[in-house]
Amino acid sequence: MVLFHYALVDDLITTEEFQLRVDAKIEECGDLVDEPTAAMMVIGELGRQHVKIKGLSGKSSLFSFFGKIVDKTEPKEFVRADGEKGWVATLLLGDETGTTRVVLWDEKAGAAVDVAIGDVLEIIGRHPGKSTKEIYALALRLASCEITCSLPAQGTGADSLSNEPVDLDAIVISVNEPRSFTRRDGTTSEMVEAVIGDCKGSARLVAWTADLLGDIIPGTTVHISGAKPNHKSDGRDYSLNEKSTVTVTDTVISVPFTPLGSVSDQGIYSVKGQVKQQQQPRTFTTRTGTASWVRNILINECGEELKIVLWGDFALVPLKTGDRVEAYHAIARPGRFGGIELGVGRGSAFLVPDKVTHTIVFSGTIIHGQGCTFIDNGTDRYLIEGSFPHGTGLKVTGLLKGSRITPTQAEPVVLKPDEILANLRKFKEGLKG
Repeated sequence: MVLFHYALVDDLITTEEFQLRVDAKIEECGDLVDEPTAAMMVIGELGRQHVKIKGLSGKSSLFSFFGKIVDKTEPKEFVRADGEKGWVATLLLGDETGTTRVVLWDEKAGAAVDVAIGDVLEIIGRHPGKSTKEIYALALRLASCEITCSLPAQGTGADSLSNEPVDLDAIVISVNEPRSFTRRDGTTSEMVEAVIGDCKGSARLVAWTADLLGDIIPGTTVHISGAKPNHKSDGRDYSLNEKSTVTVTDTVISVPFTPLGSVSDQGIYSVKGQVKQQQQPRTFTTRTGTASWVRNILINECGEELKIVLWGDFALVPLKTGDRVEAYHAIARPGRFGGIELGVGRGSAFLVPDKVTHTIVFSGTIIHGQGCTFIDNGTDRYLIEGSFPHGTGLKVTGLLKGSRITPTQAEPVVLKPDEILANLRKFKEGLKG
């Protein structure tokens, strides 16, 4: 029993010293505490504490925590790269702060047979590499403490380890443009990413067969069959393949929003509010060397405030103070200067409900960015679909949605050189702003 807890401090003192301290603690307490309790007291004195599951994202290299078994897999045999056989099992543990996956390797995998859903375990483990999405167990044992944690239906939602496809009734919140990808056999195809929502909240959806979402308009409610969960992603995440189906329905679905004051410094949230403050978009270079944009805004709702960081195209959505906005499937983190920030980027959705798609006629200069094209008249600028030569004047008639124009008609217009230069200069100044 002492060796179990000693794993938490084996880099600080020897086994013999740890045992001596435990025995001394029992004597000091007049034999009113048992050995496990005394061991935990010694660990606390050495600066190593048990944490809640929410705290497993910390920087410590070793963690100890209690969790109730929400789901589990049976031990599975596999063959390593060197030809040796191994065993692996996974437990999903939860407490009042969240859930985490605990991976049991080899001889520890057998413990999955001896425990049941609802049991409480004490775990000592560490993250694999830089990943914080799961814990590799170094030691585990049954614990007698009580933990408040709801037990969801088996095989459903994010709080499950099942990889079996599920059916979903959801509302489509946003659908991205199709993107090409290359299969393992070298052939190419198109995929589409979307954000959906239901009574449980938001989820990311990837359709590896683009036609499944090709004609679906945001705001449409659908019945999805054959959605495969991806438990290695943050939040709920599903993928569709050629066996999946998406059918439009008339089901009424409401996606819940988290009150701004209830957003913690980690997790995935959907929120809404009114723009109170905003900064101009700023350009930066990504790790891959491409240009992108970032923008900070502050929203408020019912007397509460929250910082929002908009990334990529979301940073270019035209906004003004007082606009009502909605952010879905956004990732929370501690702010660089204190407080909490909610990041809206890849896998998220950002809507300005009052700004619907409408027809626009716009003339300006075509400006190529890295991976995108703008049309700019020196005062306003929009992303524009299609291929147009850089620096040319263009008059477009099309549909404006947010910050993006989809042209239905385009014709060249003659602009004076000084007008083009002025537009380019104002555009660059706007990016720096």
